[in-house]
Amino acid sequence: MADSPTSPTVRATLSVLVVGGGTSGNALTVLLRRAGIAVDLVEASPDWKASAGSGITLQGNALRVLREVGVLEGIEKDGYAAEGVAVLAPDGTVLHAHEELRTGGDDLPSHIGMQRPRLQQLLIEQVRASGADVRLGTTVTAFQQDGQGVDVTFSDGTSRRYDLVAGADGLHSATRAMIGITDTPEPTGMGIWRAPAPRPAGVRRTEMIYGGRCFIAGYCPTSEDTVYTYLVERARDRASLNPDAYADEMRALAEGYGGAWEELRTAFTDPKVVNYAWFDRHLVEGPWHRGRVVLVGDAAHACPPTFAQGAAMSLEDVQVLAELLTARHAWDAESLDRLLTEYHARRLPRVRMVVDASVQLAQWLLDGVRDADVPGLMFRTLTALKELP
Repeated sequence: MADSPTSPTVRATLSVLVVGGGTSGNALTVLLRRAGIAVDLVEASPDWKASAGSGITLQGNALRVLREVGVLEGIEKDGYAAEGVAVLAPDGTVLHAHEELRTGGDDLPSHIGMQRPRLQQLLIEQVRASGADVRLGTTVTAFQQDGQGVDVTFSDGTSRRYDLVAGADGLHSATRAMIGITDTPEPTGMGIWRAPAPRPAGVRRTEMIYGGRCFIAGYCPTSEDTVYTYLVERARDRASLNPDAYADEMRALAEGYGGAWEELRTAFTDPKVVNYAWFDRHLVEGPWHRGRVVLVGDAAHACPPTFAQGAAMSLEDVQVLAELLTARHAWDAESLDRLLTEYHARRLPRVRMVVDASVQLAQWLLDGVRDADVPGLMFRTLTALKELP
């Protein structure tokens, strides 16, 4: 019998380099290896970003992909399936509480809060188990393409040849620049302070305050014992901020908020676990590939976390790209170009919708618009995301 398009014996002759070992790069590696494709993964960080980040909100459409990757059971065990969302007054009074739309389907929670390092560890375990060749502390220094493949030179002086390179190396992607895509992230005018903290008794859902000293003061349970806290303000000059004073800055911004914040702000004592970053808008409108090098996740798009859809959009990229790559074993130059063009065509409208909506929510806050149709925009966007990508 002839090999089917997804047969491992066919796939074993194909090779992919994944650049970047974050959420999207790890997930793509696992899905491609499962189909029998040979995958090398290189990650610039020598510790594989094992301790990076404080928390993450995984919406249902992100969980849908992570189930396919094989880490949902661990996420459900170590994360926290929040009991809806509430909007509070600055003094902690509940103004409105509601269940969220289940963007991943009725068989998945609306969202799960997770300690980001734990999510990364679950993905690392899956990559290791997949048999992929992983090289840490390694970057790409050059690509040389022809019609049949890509010759890649690495920072350790070695070189290898691949059928395809996937750049999953984040917002400031070196891969994107190396293939001549000039689009770069643009700041939206907001900055966010983030830190983990012990979970106060009684906090069982995501809760957000709009107003007070910050545009948003929020927290999301990330385990039985922890929460992920965040304070959103007008962007500051990052060069003027002293990293040693990050905990003091976050504690000062939390002053005046009631409810759980009275307990939470006392936990901000270690500046090393506090992160400050700007909100950025980024979307490569044109093709996401050049020849046999393609962009995935934040390398192609990013948005403010006002919808908590950044990771979900990146994971959906992975799902669609893996589906297309593993369904067709013809990777000659013409066929691969059609495949990568189809990937872009399927992803761009959905990603643009989320980026534009996320930026719009942030802009309404910046402009102090009091009659903005926030519920309507959120409902329309999340309803659309229930559809498969």
